[in-house]
Amino acid sequence: MTTETLSPISPEAAGMRLDRFLADHLGLPRNQIQHWIRADRVLIDGRPAKGSHHLSVGETLEWDPLVRDTGAEMTPEPGDLRVLHEEGSFVVVDKPAGLTVHPGAGRSAGTLAHRLLAHYPEMATVGGPGRPGIVHRLDKDTSGIMVVVRTPAAYQELSTAFAKRRIDKRYLAIVYGRPKTTEGSITKPIARHPQRRKEMSVVAGGRPATTGYRVLESASGISLLEIQLATGRTHQIRVHLKALGHPLVGDPTYGEARWKGLPKNVQRPLRDFPRPALHAWKLGFAHPQSGESMSFEARPPDDLMKLWSETTGQVLSLPANT
Repeated sequence: MTTETLSPISPEAAGMRLDRFLADHLGLPRNQIQHWIRADRVLIDGRPAKGSHHLSVGETLEWDPLVRDTGAEMTPEPGDLRVLHEEGSFVVVDKPAGLTVHPGAGRSAGTLAHRLLAHYPEMATVGGPGRPGIVHRLDKDTSGIMVVVRTPAAYQELSTAFAKRRIDKRYLAIVYGRPKTTEGSITKPIARHPQRRKEMSVVAGGRPATTGYRVLESASGISLLEIQLATGRTHQIRVHLKALGHPLVGDPTYGEARWKGLPKNVQRPLRDFPRPALHAWKLGFAHPQSGESMSFEARPPDDLMKLWSETTGQVLSLPANT
């Protein structure tokens, strides 16, 4: 078993369930971690562990990220891919809003992963179960840039880079209002909402989370922000922007109907925007083979461009070298 190791377990992690901790630590779905555990690919102090194991200070945690039966039961499906960069070990794609990344609860077909298998069949043996080539994800309704991998070696390198936060991830967000400061960071812990279990929330004692932001433009009661993630918690950007008092336009879960308080001539595009106004803009990482610094960008999609122009009367333009 080719393992990654976390040693020793810190006091902050003590008491957490193993499967929940590892899923959070790696930014992966919990059922993927549970698959590794059932295959004896997760060890505590050198011995196979159960997902229900509660971590203790000083324990050594090991896991094997190379699970090779990913696509065995998935059927490749035709579909467009917006390929920004392609080479032998990885591919950079621009995911459209509305496309789910991989199979999950209520979705067994029609995902990005199914399209990837049709274009790159070698991904079937790379990654976790049901997630061929996937080393990170975006929410269904978030558009933008993703890197997917074609080889086990690239999977190991990039999944580790994501887990250890060696990836530069930048987003564009259209929010209500304008933050008081042009630049800043939001450092608030995130956990499951205590009552609404499908939602995340700022919760004392939750997992540490930090989101940086910079105001690029403001007009007509909305702002365009550049977001930089220092951590990768579920729904982190959406939760932190709500906590900042500037929720995303179009967010059905964490947003607010702020459009009602704006002039009538700008209400319609804000009211009718059908998804969180969030786009994964830039992605930077070290090449999984050479170590060379790589950086890629996905231009804002047409729906965000239209939202900005219809609301502000301006063309959405991004500053160079941001």
